[in-house]
Amino acid sequence: LLRPHPPSLHKYTSPDIIKSNKHSSLYILELENMHTNDHMVNILSCLISVHTVCVYIYSVHLCAHLDKSGGSVNLLRWLVEFFGIVTCSVFCVAVLQGYQGLVDGGDCIRPATWESVSMMLQLGGTVIGSARCKDFQTREGRMKAAYNLVKRGITNLCVIGGDGSLTGANQFRTEWSDLLVNLVSKGKISADEAKNASHLNIVGMVGSIDNDFCGTDMTIGTDSALHRIMEVVDSITTTAQSHQRAFILEVMGRHCGYLALVTALACGADWVFIPEMPPEDGWEEHLCRRLMETRNRGSRLNVIIVAEGAMARDGKPITCDHIRELVTKRLGYDTRSTILGHVQRGGTPSAFDRILGSRMGVEAVMALMEATPDTPACVVSLSGNQAVRLPLMECVQVTKDVTIAMKEGRFEDAVKLRGKSFENNWNTYKLLAHVHLSDVKSNINVAVLNVGAPCAGMNAAVRAAVRIGITQGHNMLAVHDGFEGLAQGKIEQFTWTSVGGWTGKGGSNLGTKRVLPAKYMEEISLNIAKYNIHGLIVIGGFEAFSGGLDLVHAREKYEELCIPIVVIPATVSNNVPGSDFSIGADTALNTITMTCDRIKQSAAGTKRRVFIIETMGGYCGYLATMSGLAAGADAAYIFEEKFGIRDLETNVEHIVQKMKTTVKRGLILRNENSNANYTTDFIFNLYSEEGKGVFDCRKNVLGHMQQGGTPTPFDRNFATKMGAKSVLWLTEKLKECYRHGRIFANTPDSACVLGMRKRGLVFQPLDELKEETDFDHRIPKTQWWLKLRPILKILAKYKINLDTSEAVLMEHIISKRAPESIRLFVF
Repeated sequence: LLRPHPPSLHKYTSPDIIKSNKHSSLYILELENMHTNDHMVNILSCLISVHTVCVYIYSVHLCAHLDKSGGSVNLLRWLVEFFGIVTCSVFCVAVLQGYQGLVDGGDCIRPATWESVSMMLQLGGTVIGSARCKDFQTREGRMKAAYNLVKRGITNLCVIGGDGSLTGANQFRTEWSDLLVNLVSKGKISADEAKNASHLNIVGMVGSIDNDFCGTDMTIGTDSALHRIMEVVDSITTTAQSHQRAFILEVMGRHCGYLALVTALACGADWVFIPEMPPEDGWEEHLCRRLMETRNRGSRLNVIIVAEGAMARDGKPITCDHIRELVTKRLGYDTRSTILGHVQRGGTPSAFDRILGSRMGVEAVMALMEATPDTPACVVSLSGNQAVRLPLMECVQVTKDVTIAMKEGRFEDAVKLRGKSFENNWNTYKLLAHVHLSDVKSNINVAVLNVGAPCAGMNAAVRAAVRIGITQGHNMLAVHDGFEGLAQGKIEQFTWTSVGGWTGKGGSNLGTKRVLPAKYMEEISLNIAKYNIHGLIVIGGFEAFSGGLDLVHAREKYEELCIPIVVIPATVSNNVPGSDFSIGADTALNTITMTCDRIKQSAAGTKRRVFIIETMGGYCGYLATMSGLAAGADAAYIFEEKFGIRDLETNVEHIVQKMKTTVKRGLILRNENSNANYTTDFIFNLYSEEGKGVFDCRKNVLGHMQQGGTPTPFDRNFATKMGAKSVLWLTEKLKECYRHGRIFANTPDSACVLGMRKRGLVFQPLDELKEETDFDHRIPKTQWWLKLRPILKILAKYKINLDTSEAVLMEHIISKRAPESIRLFVF
């Protein structure tokens, strides 16, 4: 199409030739004739120094011309960083009604535009529809699907579904070449069309509320289902406590007990029935004894959670009616049962699910762009806090292995095959529920206190710590009002029933203050000696971290402070060094997201309206960034990413252009301390002035509503596991530090922060974390979520770079497991 024909660059091209030819600004890169990738990089570097070059990659198949040792991936990343932007010719389509839409073709395969997917974040279910398709299970049906894809030039599929959908996708990919041969032989497609669509790339994302797909910690939709379940459980708990009733709740999970297990942890249930681990023979007597013990300790209610696929060891189903009849006849308790049913599938997606879906979607696109004909079909999964790629069929096989293990009665294997997350939840549940309190005491006193601002989940952490401590034989002491209360002797011994019902309560029942211990060190040391405290659990935000450091530094002067100390991060700001997540942040995030949904609904109704929302977080922009991702914000101003008047001008112009589309509303988030001069009022006034005649503005400062509310399922579960793990760590550390009849701990690793780092919970010495901390602004120097900010901007339709410097490589789900002796302590 170009006259004259532009010069070609190949393996014989030298930089000198480029420098001598200053008349051409367009070159054809003969990728298949390049000597090495390094040679190409040198040529492109030379081009930049001499010419203004526009790089246009026509399709992701470009990568297939390069070597298969990762060079294509590295080159693509190099182009992104060096040229600023890589333009890919991507024709995005949405297939309605799942595989049935692929088979039917026609209007079922529609172009997906930027505007067509707006306002979808807050919608539950699937907008493009889903349907079970018998046609796709036949070769003839798959041939029709292949024909429809080839005719539209589609060679990349992102499949969202369960193991059945993903297995079908892999089979489709395996047969692809044969299907094309058949289509050519029948004259339905030409040889050129078959050549252009020579291979099909498949990437899967798991969407299932049951969380029954092995290889990922959480599937899309599970957290939202847990939200629906906990709303019902909290409501039922209120009436059950009033009338002294026993309630039995059946949740979904025909083949997987994840929902039931996490619900039991989150609400402190007396018993849970799951298909992976049926109760031992004679469980009826054990259940009745457990319910009686709970009532004898002073509880006014009993809660039993049942997965719909629960069964006994002999394979017979265990139903709500069966349990209700048992409890009523043997104990005479007023018993009610509730089957939640499909209410669990509906409702608004949680903030976690929205962010998870967005992250997985980005990773799926990157996987498709980097795919070659030899790349196996993969599934994008979540491991801890990391997005990972796993071979699709490995995951499917392990998922099937779980079912086989259950049928063969290998229930321990079934739990292990479910993955580390499931196994750890089960171990934590057993620690808290399957207990018989021993009369043997350890003579160890462990104190628990809350420090800093209150947040949802603090009470759940205290409950878990107290109860696990009691099962270990320790005396658990509760300190009221933080370090100030410790200095003033506001200390009391807690029993098992002292923390009953605390899991679902927001705020801090112990009371909390921001006061640091430095000015009370003398009084604190005296009270530690007076109450004979051997270990300290500090639950709180940055003040807890700073206070823990103060106690460590004071050990030289006060020998009483030479005891093991563990800090559990709990703050809505998520700014504690040593942890990617803090207890309470998820609840605050959901509160902000829900508010933004309502505000967006108002803006969409009135048209041409922009809302400026101020969030909490101090100098940490976690809440503003993540709620921006979850709510679909147009911009999020934070302290960590500096901005000036030019950036604000760009954002305003972006909103003005947006108002010319069908999406006539805007949402701007601002962290409370993002900039001392560009305040919320300043930004509001700027947008109002520049938007005159185009849009009007409103502002909303959310304030302390972000610290309140009942904890989300994530925060309850996270806090429970953190509290349990902290006590287990203290117990082991106390054994190490016991010398000559006394506890003496003065090593750096005797005072730690318990935090989540990427894929698991780890203990990190407080002293080591000092180097990673910006004390002036009360934030860690490195924060993982900053890498997600480009996604926020891209989804808001800004043309920016996406950092792909950290390669996400294909991993394998089948690997050696941790030894049994340490498995309990890996959460």
